[in-house]
Amino acid sequence: MNLIQWLSENQRPWLAMLVLLLGITLLGIMGVMIKYLGEFYSPTLLAVARNIFGFVPVLLILILRRNTKSIFSLAGKKNGLLLILRGGSIAVAQFCFYLALMKLEFATASTLVFAGPLFITALSVPILRTQVGVWRWAAVIIGFLGIVLIMDVGTDLFNIFALLPLGAAFGYALSSVLVKLFNSEVPTAQIQLYTQAITLFSAITLLIVFSGYSPIVSLADFLLISLMGISGGCGVLCLISAYRMTEPSIIAPFEYFGIPLSIFLGWVFFAEFPISKLFPGVFFIVGAGILIIWREEKNNQKHKNEH
Repeated sequence: MNLIQWLSENQRPWLAMLVLLLGITLLGIMGVMIKYLGEFYSPTLLAVARNIFGFVPVLLILILRRNTKSIFSLAGKKNGLLLILRGGSIAVAQFCFYLALMKLEFATASTLVFAGPLFITALSVPILRTQVGVWRWAAVIIGFLGIVLIMDVGTDLFNIFALLPLGAAFGYALSSVLVKLFNSEVPTAQIQLYTQAITLFSAITLLIVFSGYSPIVSLADFLLISLMGISGGCGVLCLISAYRMTEPSIIAPFEYFGIPLSIFLGWVFFAEFPISKLFPGVFFIVGAGILIIWREEKNNQKHKNEH
């Protein structure tokens, strides 16, 4: 089999990988804009704007697909609580992550959020009743060891704000676990739309509680804020699309492209280069994540063979 034949037969995974990398890049650009805007606006205001303008790419796609009727239908009462919990957890995660970007080095905040797979593994036990074996628990321990190293826990260099990206990782992980509890007949797009609306409502609530509103002072800032929201919305859509195009285990490791990207973006835009702070802890986090992905794939293959 020559290279052209191999690429044609495996183009879907390759396309999924490219879409995933595009999504990660867009989310990285969103993070840069949040850190810059954070000097002038509160994280709650930016979270509200992110969710308002995040509707733009979702609605455009739905309109182009002429699929708005089924999407706007009610999701069912028994899914309402899940939607509220999921939207609320994402809103809290956004607040934590945006504040972390403002208080920490860009790469440090972005890297610690990659603790998400560790939290997903731990949360799947009480919520999904998943059986987690020794390998995955070992990965969770290894990953959290890497987090401790990066955070400088127990030293004078420890920064309390380093807990914020862990709060964000926990919130995003909880939303990922909760989505598995929805009835199978509820379309993914419907879940995303309702979740986005509830996340927006939750973000507005946080904005009011923390009195984080401040007027947008210029047209340039308004355009940058809207671009931030659209970039984030497009990035999330790319990630969802990529994971629906192929087996998640094939492309999941490429999410760690976000770590070198965050180091590069932090260096270019903010003159930050916290390599000594990130290493060797980042190797523990990445290694733990890949180990979890590998074990998930092994378990999936085992279940397929049994059936």
